[in-house]
Amino acid sequence: MRSRPATIIPFMPELPEVEVTRQSFARRIHGAQIHAVRLGKPLRWPLGCEPDSLVSQAVGEVTRRGKYLWLALDRGGLLMHLGMSGSLAFDVAPKAPGPHDHFDLVTAQGTLRLTDPRRFGAVVWSPALETGMAGKLLASLGLEPFDPAFTGAHLHAALRGRRVAIKQALLGGAIVVGAGNIYACEALFEAGIDPRTRSDRVSRARCDKLAAAVRETLARALALGGSTLRDFRDAHGMPGEFQLQARVYGRAGEPCVRCDGTVRRIVQGQRATFFCAGCQRR
Repeated sequence: MRSRPATIIPFMPELPEVEVTRQSFARRIHGAQIHAVRLGKPLRWPLGCEPDSLVSQAVGEVTRRGKYLWLALDRGGLLMHLGMSGSLAFDVAPKAPGPHDHFDLVTAQGTLRLTDPRRFGAVVWSPALETGMAGKLLASLGLEPFDPAFTGAHLHAALRGRRVAIKQALLGGAIVVGAGNIYACEALFEAGIDPRTRSDRVSRARCDKLAAAVRETLARALALGGSTLRDFRDAHGMPGEFQLQARVYGRAGEPCVRCDGTVRRIVQGQRATFFCAGCQRR
């Protein structure tokens, strides 16, 4: 096994990248006793407890909800978010913290460090996942894409009252979590739906296709280690490979892989959208 410890995510991490990050350190930190906590510059929200109160507690299971990670402790837990540019690294012998290293959880088994140049990330203590700040932050999240309840029927019912473009509805996170920009583009392509289609005009049959496409796209991304647009690596130094198999994302001006059309790029909600107008219908 490689010894490189860093998980580096230079673009906004989506569900696959956050899950890959979780898998890369969850087992290694499990059961570790906390020796110290170091805080750097303030993040999006305050820690919510005295750092010394975490010392001597043990880290339990590390789970994910949407793009949040939850580190269970003996008393409560830590909710973590990587923000726009954050990354987590777990290292037995980390270097001295740099100017963008804003949180170190020093344990008997290694140090978990949050690096975040833009400081939109967060580390927040809560008494439980369902209460306190964690409960508030997670309350508005939609279903997990692999939840059996996320079906075409659920998607269709959720879209009926929405007049925004279907891609914007997917990105919102209130219906389903994890369909970030890259994966929403790819799922809509797989389902044959134009990303500009108004949400309340997507039929039940097309919702069935889209729900399946979201699950399949995210499952494929997880299997490939997420997406590496610049230098994303997991905790063992391995890059994600999903972007190498993207069928529309980042391929503006190139031939469609499914028809005689050409992949287009437009901007929706300040995010780049890639699609093929030839085989993605409104």
